[in-house]
Amino acid sequence: MKRILAFVDDIYEDLELLYPKIRLEEESWEVVVAGPEKGRTYRGKNGYPCVADAAIAEMTCAEFDALLIPGGFAPDKLRRDPKVLSLTREFNEQRKPIAFICHAGWICISADILRGKTATSTVGIRDDMRNAGAEWIDEALVVDGHLISSRTPKDLAVFARALVDKLRG
Repeated sequence: MKRILAFVDDIYEDLELLYPKIRLEEESWEVVVAGPEKGRTYRGKNGYPCVADAAIAEMTCAEFDALLIPGGFAPDKLRRDPKVLSLTREFNEQRKPIAFICHAGWICISADILRGKTATSTVGIRDDMRNAGAEWIDEALVVDGHLISSRTPKDLAVFARALVDKLRG
């Protein structure tokens, strides 16, 4: 059974967490949603609640097959957490799938894993992505090795499909 780690914090993009989470669970895989505090309820941009299954500080890359980073404004808060960045770097170093969408690129930027990679994001952080060394492309889905990126909630169908396909091998 596959296990996927997903980050959450307040003001996450509701659909960008829940759509892929449900899609992954349809495969009978476990999605562990980790926030700054285990058991705390985090509110999405659209008000949807999400209770963290675990605390980010207690997570290790070795426990998981992939990392899911939803967008919204949560990534701007989460990228200030050294543990979020070290986990992201470790998933990258081990070439485990990292799926990030919309503003989630901020975490990848701060983890310094985009230099020389091709990726996409919301146009709002296009310059940030380019300044971090990524070749930014305005497409619904960009897959560069183990990195899977999409722009906005309208791209969720191809985003989730790509993550499932990558995990299936």
